[in-house]
Amino acid sequence: MRKPRPLSAIRVLLTSEAAGGIILMAAAAVALVVANSPLSGQYTAALHAYLGPLSVLHWINDGLMAVFFLLVGLEIKREALDGRLRTWPDRALPGLAAIGGMVVPALVYLAFNTGGATARGWAIPAATDIAFALGVLALLGRRVPISLKIFLSAVAIVDDLGAVIIIALFYTSGLDPLMLAGAAGLLLVLFGLNRAGVKALTPYLLLGLVLWVLVLRSGIHATVAGVALALTIPIRPSPGRPEDAESPLHRLEHALAPWVAFAIVPVFGFANAGVALLGLPRDALVHPVTLGVALGLFLGKQVGVVASVGLAVASGLATRPAGASWAQVYGVALLCGIGFTMSLFIGGLAFTSPDYETPTKLGVLCGSLLSGVAGAVVLGFAAKRVEARRH
Repeated sequence: MRKPRPLSAIRVLLTSEAAGGIILMAAAAVALVVANSPLSGQYTAALHAYLGPLSVLHWINDGLMAVFFLLVGLEIKREALDGRLRTWPDRALPGLAAIGGMVVPALVYLAFNTGGATARGWAIPAATDIAFALGVLALLGRRVPISLKIFLSAVAIVDDLGAVIIIALFYTSGLDPLMLAGAAGLLLVLFGLNRAGVKALTPYLLLGLVLWVLVLRSGIHATVAGVALALTIPIRPSPGRPEDAESPLHRLEHALAPWVAFAIVPVFGFANAGVALLGLPRDALVHPVTLGVALGLFLGKQVGVVASVGLAVASGLATRPAGASWAQVYGVALLCGIGFTMSLFIGGLAFTSPDYETPTKLGVLCGSLLSGVAGAVVLGFAAKRVEARRH
C-alpha cells in the first residue's frame, strides 16, 4: 500500500484553514498584554539577554527567521517551477498585484517621510503577512471563493520575493569581502550537489548551517542565507502532483511548514509585537513613521493591488479570479495590508535607533488591524450580496 504523499506548505495552510495565522494573532495579543503589564520589565530584559554571541531577540530575528525565509524560498521555487506561478499567464495577475501593492505603500510612506533618517523605512508597509491574512480568510470559511485564497497566497509569495530582494539590496551594510567570498563559494558547492543529483537533505542542511554563519558575518542579513539555501534544494517537477513524496524540496517544505506556522512565526510575533501603549506620548499616533506605515499598509496596499488588478483585467493581460466579484477582490486587497511579520522584520532592519521602534510597531499594528477588520467586513458583505443574487 502506497504511503500518502505529504501536502505542500501552501496546501497545508489552506486545508488547515490557516490555523497558524490565528495562533500568530493570539501571540501578538499576548505580547501586547505582557508589554503593558507589570511583567513588561522582565519581557524586555529576557529579549535582550545574551545567549552566547547574540541576544535572545537576535537569535529569534536572525536565527529562527532564517528558517522562515528558507520556507519562503522553497515556496517561491516550487511555485515558479512546479506550481501556480509556473507559466507567465499564471504569474501575470499576482505578479502585477504584488508590484502595485509594494510600490504604492512605499510612496505613501515617503509622502510622510520625505527625507532624513525616517526615509529608510520606506519598505516597511510594502509587505504582506500570508499567515495572518489567510487566518482572517479562514474565519470567513466557505463564504470566500477558493480562487481568492489561491490569489492571495500567490500575491503574498511574489511579495515575499520582493521583500527578500529589498532586504539584500537596501538593508545591507559593512560587507566583509572574505566572509562574502566564503558564502559565495559554499553556494557553488551546494549548487554542485544539486547538479550531481544528490537527493539526501542532510548535506544541504549541514552546509546551510555553515552558510548561515558566513552570511551573518558577511554583513548581509543572515536570513538571506535561508532563501539562498532554498534555491539549491533539488525539486522533481510533477505537474498536477504537487505533493510528490520523492522530491527533496517537497519533503523539506512539508517538514518545515508546521514548525514555521505553529512555532517560529508565533515566537517572532510574541518577541516583536510588544508595544508599551501605556504612557505613550500624545503625538505617537501622528508621528511621521506611524502615519507612513499605518496608511501605507491600509491605504497604499488596497489602492496598489486593486489598481493593478483592474489594469491587468482591462488590458487583457489577466482575468479576474474565478467566481469572485470585484467587491471580493477589493476585500482581499484590503487583507494584503496585513503586513505584521514581514513589516516588523523590515522595520527592525530599517531602524537601529530605539527612537523609531515604538512608532514602527504602532504603525504596523494599526495598519494591519485596520486592514484585517476592513477586509473581513467587506468580504462578509460581499458574500451576502452573492448569496442574495443566487436566491
